[in-house]
Amino acid sequence: METLWVIINVLVLILLVGILYWMQKKHISFTKRVFAGLGLGVLFGVALQLIYTSTSDVVVKSTDWFNLIGYGYVRLLQMMVIPLIMVSIISAIMKLKGGKNLGKMSGLIITVLLLTTAVAAAVGITTALAFDLSAVNIQGGAAEEQQGALLQERLGDVEGRTLPQQILDFIPSNPFADMTGARRTSTIAVVIFSAFVGIAVLGLDRKNKEQAETFRNMISAVYGVVMRIVTLVLRLTPYGILALMAKTIATTDLAVIMNLIDFVLASYVALIAMFIIHLVLLAIFGFNPLKYVKKVFPTLTFAFTSRSSAATIPLNVQTQNKKLGVSEGIANLSASFGATIGQNGCAGIYPAMLAVMIAPTAGVDPTSWSFILTLIVVVMISSFGVAGVGGGATFASLIVLSTMNLPVALAGLLISVEPLIDMGRTALNVNDSMTAGVITGKVMNEVDKDVYNDDNIELDMVQA
Repeated sequence: METLWVIINVLVLILLVGILYWMQKKHISFTKRVFAGLGLGVLFGVALQLIYTSTSDVVVKSTDWFNLIGYGYVRLLQMMVIPLIMVSIISAIMKLKGGKNLGKMSGLIITVLLLTTAVAAAVGITTALAFDLSAVNIQGGAAEEQQGALLQERLGDVEGRTLPQQILDFIPSNPFADMTGARRTSTIAVVIFSAFVGIAVLGLDRKNKEQAETFRNMISAVYGVVMRIVTLVLRLTPYGILALMAKTIATTDLAVIMNLIDFVLASYVALIAMFIIHLVLLAIFGFNPLKYVKKVFPTLTFAFTSRSSAATIPLNVQTQNKKLGVSEGIANLSASFGATIGQNGCAGIYPAMLAVMIAPTAGVDPTSWSFILTLIVVVMISSFGVAGVGGGATFASLIVLSTMNLPVALAGLLISVEPLIDMGRTALNVNDSMTAGVITGKVMNEVDKDVYNDDNIELDMVQA
């Protein structure tokens, strides 16, 4: 009987996929199809919760099949990350008139990412204090104790690492290994390698123009093929979001969430506050915030459901370039840097809130200005090299808590609500990278305002 219910659930998902496919054939806009995928996924997930409960074998086995669509789509996007970064950055640099613009671009993007992370830390601290959050009153079970022990064990990987050592990790010693994602900082390492290739071509223009032109033509052809693949994959976004959201809602244990509801609410208040700050920054630089939200919503929805900044890079780049009018070079740099440096949600708000919660257990007053200012600086500096995948926030928290001499094992008490909060954190991380790209583009006069103001551009349009 259990198998029959699993089959029925899978057939229902296939039916919902069919509805989205019908909408595509009717040429309903990409954004509306993403909204539809999100809504159908939520409704289906709620129905599974009500009928079977989140921990039932039927739900577990059903969502295992859902993963073929949901995480199959995520993997296709991950497949495109490295090829897209490489050809896009090489192509963009080859169009520059020198390395000066590249350095200015990178500097501006990193500055925006770090400064917004400092602001995010302040928001996290303020919210934690306003909600009077404390780890003293949180009771953990076996799973929480096991997670705490694991965090204590992982502490050895990050404890005592200086800022120069963290920056050194960005430099590729084996770019081919980094192309496989072998390290936490592989994405940035590939960016650096690609930048060297692009700069080398600029130098080759002066030495051997014929060789340089041959390489340009080759990269141009590869770029065209990669962008075509990206377009094909992006058309699957509504289906991926449908399956990911259905699984997320169906497997969420509401009883566990209610036990930590104060922390969940505080986290989302902080995340929403920081998102509003992003919109204020965009308004200051002359961009319509409401138009921005409308254009980036599909990308943020995918980031929310997938919980992976790295997997969102292709969507991020295309959104910036095709819908917000940001130049290819800036879009690629900001998306790539934003997946590893200065993540406002995972490396800003979350570690700051944890530090405030845990400080009383170590006899530290979290309201003292010396603690607050030190924490903000530590969070900002520690935001280098946070992996753009699920678990990046844990890594950032280990660095911050160990630097502040606070017990890291207590962070394991929040394991039960970690996935729910991580969805919002990831969306904020991706939004920050896009904000950094738009602001940098404005400063460097590399934003096409006509594209930004055009409401008719969709990501799944056929590439020319």
